[in-house]
Amino acid sequence: MTLDFLASSPTVARRLIGAILLVDGVGGRIVETEAYDREDPASHSFSGPTPRNAVMFGPPAHVYVYRSYGIHWCLNIVCREEGHGAGVLIRAIEPLAGLDQMRQRRGLDDARLLCAGPGRVGQALGITREHNGLSITLPPFELLHAAGRPRIVSGPRIGISKAMEQPWRFGLEGSRFLSRPFR
Repeated sequence: MTLDFLASSPTVARRLIGAILLVDGVGGRIVETEAYDREDPASHSFSGPTPRNAVMFGPPAHVYVYRSYGIHWCLNIVCREEGHGAGVLIRAIEPLAGLDQMRQRRGLDDARLLCAGPGRVGQALGITREHNGLSITLPPFELLHAAGRPRIVSGPRIGISKAMEQPWRFGLEGSRFLSRPFR
């Protein structure tokens, strides 16, 4: 996919809606994202580079993986120029490929709930710390253009305690696979 990862995180977050993301052939259509930037107090990069967030300050189009609440691995894609510290969280995917593997990893059958939330996305796709720092443009990842021009909705980010009013959560209009509906 020739997506410009040098663009701002809100721009990249919008452009990822409708794209197909696969990890070792398992995945689907990205239906929800959130943008984060270094000037954003909700971003892991806000306080500068640390061993945990170092990938956010590396080259764009690489994966930043972190553990949320000590339980879930979350998948982000770094954007902007190297050293800036911006990224896009993949919040929800419409499952299209490898559903049996996703169901086994998640321990449930309901396709709507397999990838509806960033922790669920990570678990369903088999994301681990070992993916941290890998290029999104090389195996095990595959990122394919969205078919057509998806209708995108936006609103405030969710699940954070700072800069909640920022309208940097983006979703595929009408998707039943979102983590939460847009108001």
